[in-house]
Amino acid sequence: MNLLDHLSITVRDLSACAPFYKAVMAVLGAPLVYEREDAIGFGERNRAHDDGHSYLSVFQSPAAAPDPRRHVCLRAASRAQVEAFHAGGLAAGGSDAGAPGSRTHYHPEYYAAFLFDPEGNKLEAVFHRTA
Repeated sequence: MNLLDHLSITVRDLSACAPFYKAVMAVLGAPLVYEREDAIGFGERNRAHDDGHSYLSVFQSPAAAPDPRRHVCLRAASRAQVEAFHAGGLAAGGSDAGAPGSRTHYHPEYYAAFLFDPEGNKLEAVFHRTA
């Protein structure tokens, strides 16, 4: 099951957060779909009879407040991509929320890394295989 079609999150200062999202989404192979003054979007939008895609939008909202329970997990294509997600996000202004590594308490092959965006929203990249 591929449950999510699209997802939107909010930040107070999009210009400060955009470099982070552009870096981590590029590493995961999610192209920039649109860029406006108040929003950016990544991934691939679904079309009629072609609905196996998903995308993430990041909207600017002055009232946005980070919530430690907000957690967006993105699929990676390899362990190397999880590691590149973490390194790229740190280089683009994110902060560490969990270094790349196995999380066997989820399942034996769960390999993930966690980051906070510049405003404190938590993102994860996960790969569900050993190779």
